[in-house]
Parts: sequence; structure tokens; C-alpha cells
Amino acid sequence: MGAALALVSALSYGLSDVVGGIVARRMRAVHVAFLGQLGGLLAMAVAAPLLTPARPAMPDLLWGGLSGLGTGLGMAFLFRGMGRGAMSVVVPVSAVGGVALPVLVGVTLLGERPGWPTWVGVGLALPALWLVSRPSSRPTDVGPTPGSVADGLVAGVGIAVQYLALARSASAAGLWPVLAGRVVALVAVGVLACTLMRGLPGRTADGERRAGARELAAAGGSGVLAAVALTAYLVAAQSGFVTVAVVLSSLYPLVPVAIGVAVLGERLSRGQVLGLFAATAAALLIALS
Repeated sequence: MGAALALVSALSYGLSDVVGGIVARRMRAVHVAFLGQLGGLLAMAVAAPLLTPARPAMPDLLWGGLSGLGTGLGMAFLFRGMGRGAMSVVVPVSAVGGVALPVLVGVTLLGERPGWPTWVGVGLALPALWLVSRPSSRPTDVGPTPGSVADGLVAGVGIAVQYLALARSASAAGLWPVLAGRVVALVAVGVLACTLMRGLPGRTADGERRAGARELAAAGGSGVLAAVALTAYLVAAQSGFVTVAVVLSSLYPLVPVAIGVAVLGERLSRGQVLGLFAATAAALLIALS
């Protein structure tokens, strides 16, 4: 059950990235991120009282808030790195870092001891995420500068904090930690947008005016999908190993890649094809172990 929910989380996160990426062609990415967090907050504000009427404990809200802080931190540095033109560096580094750190914490601090098939799956998932997340090499790609690598590492830490903190909340808290995380993430993205991301390149004012109600709703919808992903991950992590939930949930980059090939007619590099096969094998090993 936990593995299935973690895969649902990956699917929801991947769809969120697809929707957000499409809307970002008409709006600044930071604005899409802010509207997404707002959409997730509104959805959780309705769902949490309905599905979890019991009053949450303060520690659970604090864990949820810390998770939201990780979300805001991860998004800010991810966007800053991509704004520097280093997407091919920042995205894979952040994806692998967001998996590796929770696995390390799960083993060293939480005492988790999954079986050997899970460890083989983890070993396959890390390079698979790196390969799938890297676009095809192009002459215009920016090389790995110290600044871009640092952005990717910090983004990975933020993603890891998001996963680890949310998993520490009690199962009785229900959706309240996710709601608390959306509140903090919204504030964090807003603050960091005015500081770290203020000078990033984006769409022109004319391009932003072309974004209408449909684009605004889609940006908010991407945040709702992300909130669903976090909810599925939360239940998955509470019903099994955090290591398993994190690794399977982090396979979300496969979704935009698969949609790009099936719907948009995009072509994969050899590395991405190899990464897709490795990620599929990793998911099967972890889910069946």
C-alpha cells in the first residue's frame, strides 16, 4: 500500500511539473510557483478540516511548517539555478540530492533496514534520476559552474527537508501538516522571490499580459496536484519505510519525460532511455520487496 501511494505521489508531482511548465511559457516561473503554492494552500484549507476534523498537535504543525520551508528553499534555488542557464546541472543535482539525503538519514538516524531488493532499487534509482533529468547535450548548454552546482545542492537539501520533516508528523494529524507546510511555503516563496529570484530573467511584460484566467487557474491547479502528491507521500511514509517512500515519490521526473515523448513528440537521448529503464527496474524492485 505504501509503495503504491508513493507512486501516486510521483505521478501527481510529475503532472504538476507538466502543468506548471506549460504555464511558465506564458508567465514568469516564480509567479507560477507562487500561484501554485496558493492553489495548494486553498485546496488543503478545504480538505484538512473535512478529512481530519480532530485538532492537530503543535509538533505536527511544526513538522509540516518545516517541510514547507524546505519546499520554498528548494524551489527558490532551483529557479535561481535555472535562471542562470544551468538547468542541465541544477535539476539532476537537486533530484539526486533530494533522494540521497533522506536515504542517508533514514539509515543512520531512523534505524531503517530495508531488504536487499530495496537497496538494489535505491542504487538504480539515483543514477536513473540523474540520467532522466539531464536534457540532451546542446552547444548552448551551460557547463557545471560552482554557482550552479551550489544551487542544485541547496535545492536538493530543501527537497530532502520537505520529505523528511513531513514524514515525522503523526498519522493522527491527517492533512494538517500538509496545510501548515503550504502556508510556510507560500510565505517562503514570496519572500525569496523578492530577494534571490528578483533579478532572474523571465517573460516580458507583454508575455505576462497574455496570461489569462485559464493560465492563472492552471498555475493554481499545479499546486493542487503538488499538494495531492505530498498527501500521498505522507501516508506512504507513515505506513512504511521513509527510504522507500522518498525514492518512489522522487521518480516524478519520469512523468514529464514520458508525456513529452508520447504527446509532444520529443526525442530522448541515449542517457535518458537508459535512465527510464533503470528507473522502471528500480520502482519494481522497491515495490515488490
